[in-house]
Amino acid sequence: MPNKTPNQSKGINPFGDLIGLEFTKLEKGASQCKLKISENLLNPHKVMHGGAIYTMTDTGMGAAVYSYLDEKELCSSLEIKISYLKSVKSGILTCDTKMIHKGKHVAFLESVVKDSNEQLVATATGTFYLFKSLKTDP
Repeated sequence: MPNKTPNQSKGINPFGDLIGLEFTKLEKGASQCKLKISENLLNPHKVMHGGAIYTMTDTGMGAAVYSYLDEKELCSSLEIKISYLKSVKSGILTCDTKMIHKGKHVAFLESVVKDSNEQLVATATGTFYLFKSLKTDP
């Protein structure tokens, strides 16, 4: 994944593409992504599946970290804690992420997910491992 994630990141994050995740903002240490709730993203109770919300936070955090990394650095999720606060059935979810701390090998981030009415749906914190790529391209 490049350290500058374009708003239309088709091909960079295949799973995000699969569920329809789109970035609307990427700044140094911050990101915003949106996801339209569709029938394919509902759980058996006909509300948004928690895994789709988790994906928003994980991907949003990764994008915020990548905005700080140089070309040969990568990151990987170490731990994410998420609290689901409200169920949603329709509309568009927005995930705003900001970096709280970046050290030499670890970054700590926070994401907030809101619905179309600006109601809080979930909050998450995450720890990411930062490392140098071992891959050498010709």
